[in-house]
Amino acid sequence: MARLILKSPYLQCDRNHPVSGYLQYIGTRERVELLPDDRLPTRKQEQLITKLVKDFPDAQKLDEYSDYEAKPAKANASAFITRALEENWPQVQQSDGYMKYIATRPRAERLGNHGLFGDEDGVNLEQAMRELDQYTGNVWTHIISLKRGDAARLGYDNAKAWQNLLRANRNDIAATMSISPNHFRWYAAYHDEGDHPHIHMMAWSTVPGEAYLTREGIQKIKSQLTNQIFQQEMLHTYEQKSQSRDELVREARRAIRRLTREMVQSICSVPEIEQKMEQLAGQLETVKGKKSYGYLPKSVKKTVDEVVDKLEELPVVCKCYDQWCTLQSEVENYYHDKPREKKKLSQEKEFRQIKNAVIREAERIRLGEITFENADLTSHDEPEQLRGESYDCWELRQSIRDDSLPLADRDWAAEELERLAEQDDTHAQYLMGQLYRDGPLLIPDSRKAKHWLTQSANQGLPEAQYALGKLLLSDDTEVRDPEEGIRWLKEAAENGNQWAAYRLGKEYLSGEVVTQDASKAVACFTLSAEAGNQYAQYLLGKLYLTGQGVNHDQTQAMDWFSRSAAQGNQYAQFFLEQRNNLRTPSVMLAVTHLLYHMSRIFETRSLSQSSAGLHVDRKLRRRIQEKKIAMGHKPDDHEEEQTRGGMVMGGM
Repeated sequence: MARLILKSPYLQCDRNHPVSGYLQYIGTRERVELLPDDRLPTRKQEQLITKLVKDFPDAQKLDEYSDYEAKPAKANASAFITRALEENWPQVQQSDGYMKYIATRPRAERLGNHGLFGDEDGVNLEQAMRELDQYTGNVWTHIISLKRGDAARLGYDNAKAWQNLLRANRNDIAATMSISPNHFRWYAAYHDEGDHPHIHMMAWSTVPGEAYLTREGIQKIKSQLTNQIFQQEMLHTYEQKSQSRDELVREARRAIRRLTREMVQSICSVPEIEQKMEQLAGQLETVKGKKSYGYLPKSVKKTVDEVVDKLEELPVVCKCYDQWCTLQSEVENYYHDKPREKKKLSQEKEFRQIKNAVIREAERIRLGEITFENADLTSHDEPEQLRGESYDCWELRQSIRDDSLPLADRDWAAEELERLAEQDDTHAQYLMGQLYRDGPLLIPDSRKAKHWLTQSANQGLPEAQYALGKLLLSDDTEVRDPEEGIRWLKEAAENGNQWAAYRLGKEYLSGEVVTQDASKAVACFTLSAEAGNQYAQYLLGKLYLTGQGVNHDQTQAMDWFSRSAAQGNQYAQFFLEQRNNLRTPSVMLAVTHLLYHMSRIFETRSLSQSSAGLHVDRKLRRRIQEKKIAMGHKPDDHEEEQTRGGMVMGGM
């Protein structure tokens, strides 16, 4: 498995314990002669290996030792001896026996009369050694290694490539070591060693005591260098992925999509979970201040974790979590050999949001708030057919949405539609707004979407007014304008758009962007419900049931539930069935709402470009997109994206 290995010990030095000998050693070694694997190690090598293992037990964890054990050959013995000595330099330099061995070793791939390189060409070895002899601070000795096959494949089997890499990243390495760039000093040398070619890098600050490197810092250096080394391969793999791996990832994601849809459509009635949620609601009574997971007492956190783990036991959640773990393992296995450990859902850091969702729902139970079951309306709140649409516009829309047509034909149709929109066709303007808002035929562009929807809305098309209102109320900072969004929703509702009235009612009910007003919410829901909107009918039923914004009226509530259930609304049907037992549904629906939240979190974590820290960085994605455009492709004309990202530390 391809990976970069980094070790970063440091040497404490003063004038009585200089480290210039280490600098001389790494700069004057030559590559070890690579002999056939069937050559047996010499007796001297065997004796030295025995001593090394005894003196430095951790040396047995090195890859070179594993290679030697698997195949006790002369070249493997040589590679292990060298690496073990280098890993334990502080103790080695105090031992005459080891130093005599080092003195008889062949010396390094040279860039002139030695192998050292640094910020400048032509490093003066004697001058560098004198500098270190006078130094009285800590010197870090980074050892950075690749396996032979990876080094050869990636072009890092020579000193020049490593020199360029370290020079390009020297300021980032300095910053990670807490060293000011103008105080940073470093030298390195490349050792073309056996199956694990590597570099030694000595780094320090000209201001003793300034440098400081944590374990997280070592990880950061490794990640930085890894992204640089593997970037070209990542680019190639991103465009030319293995078919079998690609199919596995696609299938895992399809399964997650299917399962998250099941979560959204499920009504959850599990007494154990409901009892835990009621317990949590009671515990939150005693919590002062911010009610988020990180601020809760341990006893309350324990209840939250228990709710999450009980949710994991639900078959649909369990399957979805298993699929997510499979997907993450497939991606992560590229970077390191250790299999991903499957944790309980409550302990998986990627899903911390679930815990706060649990807390929010329990708090709603405690406060007696209505839990609204948010249906994803994006698939049917905007009509497929538009009244009054011209034949030309209708024909172009059919071509654009026909996935079976060649991409060139669909592109042509989009260009023709834009020409029609420029001629002031309100329906074409509305459709152009949708295309720029949603993609994928056109690159999503919220500003252009706003432009075309505004053109259409100004001509009085209710569908465009509603779509524009939603866009302006979205989280997209480029176009967000809540006050203007509410204005367009009102205008669309007045023009008979039932979805605009429904959305406006929800805004009045939540009070997030307008002053909360339950009576106005009821008026909006009534307008939408009477136009046949099953979601508005359902919410009206709940408002009449709880007496929020209207007088409590169970008969009215059941009437609206009946109308909604007749259109297939399962929540309304549930209330009809539970009309004689309406205490527990509030808790049950809170748990049901949790499934909705979880479905969104699972989908985001499995489909987003930044999942689990595994990503192709933005610059790389931009380069890929630019390359595709240069080749004549649409920027979004590619296979489902599969990403790679930051490496994790691998043991030797």
